[in-house]
Amino acid sequence: MKRRQLLPLPAVLPLLPLLPLLPLLASAARAAAAWPDKPLRMVVPFPAGSGPDLLSRRMAEPLGAALGQSVVVENKVGAGGAIGAELVAQAPADGYTVLLGASTHVTQKLISPQLKFDPLTQFEHVTRVAVSPSVLVVAAASPYRTVMDLVEAARKEPNKLVYASGGNGSAAHLAAAAMATAMKIDVRHVPYRGSTDILPALMNADAQFGFPIAATALPLVAQGKLRALATTGAARLPQIADVPTLKESLGLDELVLDAWSGIWVPARTPQPVLMRLNTALLKALADPGVRDSFEKAGTQPAPTRTPAEFTRFVQAETVKYARLVIAARIGA
Repeated sequence: MKRRQLLPLPAVLPLLPLLPLLPLLASAARAAAAWPDKPLRMVVPFPAGSGPDLLSRRMAEPLGAALGQSVVVENKVGAGGAIGAELVAQAPADGYTVLLGASTHVTQKLISPQLKFDPLTQFEHVTRVAVSPSVLVVAAASPYRTVMDLVEAARKEPNKLVYASGGNGSAAHLAAAAMATAMKIDVRHVPYRGSTDILPALMNADAQFGFPIAATALPLVAQGKLRALATTGAARLPQIADVPTLKESLGLDELVLDAWSGIWVPARTPQPVLMRLNTALLKALADPGVRDSFEKAGTQPAPTRTPAEFTRFVQAETVKYARLVIAARIGA
């Protein structure tokens, strides 16, 4: 008979405190292997009918098909997207609650450190979904027809013109603040609950301009409710090819600003769940119908291949936006 070789006692002792955890670890492993066995909830922290909301709903069906479970989109609006982010940051780390995270959340945390979420430490970053320029818009009846019309009016009457945004730290807030800083003009910021509130603010003359992202702005421009003066991308948008970029209009590279969005889950979500969700998202974003919907809305599908790649991107964006927030002297 062969003798069994036993570990020496000094090697066993450090393992003893882990013994009570073994059943829990085994249970977690079984749960990850079975994931998903119920519907997922995708929290969209932007208003129903906004560009991000519509594109999330378009993505949800093929994502559900790839996972074998339905994906229910739920709008949790408030504080420019912060309320939805706080909700998901505190959700169970089981992969069943996901967030449409965005560049907005990075800038919000930089501006308001007291917010109850941290884009870097409280989330796993599954994949980037898309990038989109913002569009500088005014009401259709506005007297301003070019960017310089707007800039000159602001110079003549400092602190009179108002710009509306979807909240402090939103893409619309940052784009307007960056333009005002670059052109040395004094304008006032009025934050609303979401980007869909920019339209009524402009139409009611409560604000004179705004920078909603393209997916929100383009339908309203097409309907003749808004006039587009410029876009914040590096190149013109095909849907409004006659509208220049801010860089073309003002000659400044620092005014090339794209908003981005991606799927985040609570920190410590099991790695197998994270990787399966990443794979399903890549499949959904490769769907021709999804890509076509995004591109028609002026949004470019831009998935990252791995969670690690997306995390590195979010870290780099945090550094970039920190510089912009300081330069523009944006505060909560």
